[in-house]
Amino acid sequence: MLHAFPFSRRGFLTGSASLLALTALPQLARAQGTPRLGGTLVVAADTEPRNLNPAMVASNDVFFVASKVIEPLAEATFEGPPRPLLATSWEGSPDGKSITFKLRQGVKFHDGHPFTSADVAFSALEVWKPLQNFGRIVFKNLTAVDTPDDSTAIFRFSEPTPPQLIQNALPSLTSVLPKHLYAGTDFAKNPHNADLVGTGPFRFVEYKQGQYYRLAKNPDYWDKGHPYLDGIVFKVLPDPASISNALETGDIQLAAFSAVPMTDLDRLAATGKLDVISKGYEAITYQIVLEINHRRKELQDLRVRQALDYAIDKSFLVKTVFLGYAQVANGPIPATAKEFYDSSLPAYDFDPKKAEALLDEAGYKRGADGTRFQLKLLPAPWFDESRQSGDYVRQALKAVGIDAQIVNNDAGGHIKAVYGDHAFDLAIGTPVYRNDPAISTTILFRSGVAAGVPFSNQYGFADPALDAIIDKAAVTIDSSVRADLYRQFQQLALKELPIINLVNFSFISVANKSVQNVANNPRWATTSWYDTWLSE
Repeated sequence: MLHAFPFSRRGFLTGSASLLALTALPQLARAQGTPRLGGTLVVAADTEPRNLNPAMVASNDVFFVASKVIEPLAEATFEGPPRPLLATSWEGSPDGKSITFKLRQGVKFHDGHPFTSADVAFSALEVWKPLQNFGRIVFKNLTAVDTPDDSTAIFRFSEPTPPQLIQNALPSLTSVLPKHLYAGTDFAKNPHNADLVGTGPFRFVEYKQGQYYRLAKNPDYWDKGHPYLDGIVFKVLPDPASISNALETGDIQLAAFSAVPMTDLDRLAATGKLDVISKGYEAITYQIVLEINHRRKELQDLRVRQALDYAIDKSFLVKTVFLGYAQVANGPIPATAKEFYDSSLPAYDFDPKKAEALLDEAGYKRGADGTRFQLKLLPAPWFDESRQSGDYVRQALKAVGIDAQIVNNDAGGHIKAVYGDHAFDLAIGTPVYRNDPAISTTILFRSGVAAGVPFSNQYGFADPALDAIIDKAAVTIDSSVRADLYRQFQQLALKELPIINLVNFSFISVANKSVQNVANNPRWATTSWYDTWLSE
């Protein structure tokens, strides 16, 4: 299911000063046949966020609608380097303290106002850096954006900032807002957070609460000949069963982000009218993790944390909770992150006897009732899979003598308990790996994060060696050295187990066979669909 933030469900760099992107657009995979103009794509929306501003809220349910209207500087591709959008090229300086973006000329916002470097500078300094959830991390050292002309923006940083990080962040963290509609306003209350104005292939038309969001083709889109569709309707269908039924009857043509129950997938595929597609989410890998409160005496002992890892059968979670649509996790960075993932990591294989031996060694022997100690376990409430994972973890820990009592909260209560009040012992978390460890992963391990920041290290864990690796990688310009630092980060994270990564999972799209060019980039559901079309 999709949820409004923070409940989202949803190489080429050669070191220091090389040109990081080409002006030519990489060719994308195309469907068979000649694209057909026209038609309206009807899509299931299982939630309806009111704030659709992706420059302020980098979350998948926001991107799902807004990415068709508001564009970033570049978009992810399967080929490696991002596909240039509002930026046509970017180049880092040798010292890592500046990146120069060349911007696309002749682009207009939907209200006719020209897009210029002033919009990029405004968005970066006034929105991404101070307000955006992950932009606060990536752009924390951004001090200025020079605009020598309308088609050039030079980002200035107070500390060396890896061009690799900035490039990896472009797809999800650089949505450009129209300065003329936001400057001087209360950003949080700006009406254009709902009534979007962007440069994208579709214009925002209307939102009817409980019914739909409607977008229409932008006839003045800069990429001439696109989009192919006349419009897109996101039909609000919060009930998964109703989404399955609507796909079967043809009332909708697409459901993304696993909005369809996994138990329905085989039946829908058997109709012959629908495709079940697991591609198109590679750059937004979700994770199921066991968050650990290191303030609890028992959990401060590494042997106990190791025992927790050995007690949990991750393959069982993949097979039973995710019905095979997931992968066993081995550390904090998923295998889909090929430039960073360390394939040599040791594994904590399922071994309950070893878990019991470690608990005995740590001095926590079973009592007369078979229990060693009790823990309070809080599953994140926004996915069925996170709740089910919590149920399984409770059973797995009981088998080795740990009584994990489940405490269920609503979304707000869960965030307050885990990240604010620290009123938990264990929690099932669902972080997202967003294309680079520095964007959304190292914050789960770095100590010193401000109190109360959701989805960060609020666990009372601190390791100076791990902090040092994270900090060094954050200012390392050479991409190969930076990648090696993140391999060291993975090794140390597995050694210390501040949290335990259990499963990496992505999502499933179900599309009518008439929908073409589905999943042709690794963030497809959260991109513009400029080249999506409907066959007859």
